[in-house]
Amino acid sequence: MTRRLLTLLAATAVTAVLAVGAWVPNARASGSAYEPVLDPANFVAVIDNPYFPLPIGRTLVYEGIKDGQSQVDTVTVTDQTKVIEGITARMVSDVSTHDGTLLEKTFDWYAQDKQGNVWYLGEDTTAYLASGKTDTSGSWQAGVHDAEPGIIMEANPQIPDAYRQEFLVGEAEDTAWVVERGGTVTVPYGKLRNTLTTLEATRIEPGLYDQKNYAPGIGIVLEQSLTGPTEIAKLVSVIGP
Repeated sequence: MTRRLLTLLAATAVTAVLAVGAWVPNARASGSAYEPVLDPANFVAVIDNPYFPLPIGRTLVYEGIKDGQSQVDTVTVTDQTKVIEGITARMVSDVSTHDGTLLEKTFDWYAQDKQGNVWYLGEDTTAYLASGKTDTSGSWQAGVHDAEPGIIMEANPQIPDAYRQEFLVGEAEDTAWVVERGGTVTVPYGKLRNTLTTLEATRIEPGLYDQKNYAPGIGIVLEQSLTGPTEIAKLVSVIGP
């Protein structure tokens, strides 16, 4: 599938997602037309979704380009949890550096329901600017300031499923759309088969689209921009379980 076709598909998808509020199980109407209803009793302790597994102690390292410079992202599944709207969520640390200089540090919270969907319940992100200042825009938590959780990975993703990944007006409005199953992706980590491809966009940055590839048993293996400035991150290594 060409980049141009993917971009056109993404534009169509995000328009549909924003128009209907995106599919989400157990949702009810609200002022934003998006308000998922989650039952804490419907969640499990282990996140083992095939396309988004989070075994405690695993570290994934990505290398790529962002903001015109090389970047290394180190993602670690910690043993720490946080209770958000009654749901115990797993904390994942994501640290970005350039030549050893800290660029950004993020803590994300995820939880899996009994059906196998992995929910995104919030993030605490801090960007470290060249001026010495920090920027925490993009941080959000479900239940705070009317923020809503979203799905980061469905239990059984199918073409052309579309869904919100997060929702806080003006801060976190990412949406995703499934466009391919059964693909093959080659990254420094190796050649990976039976991959899943999604497209992502956000109303906060109209016209910008990203593509993500997920491999069974690993999660994200490749992320790249389809429009706008060149951004790419490729999986280099997986350490731990």
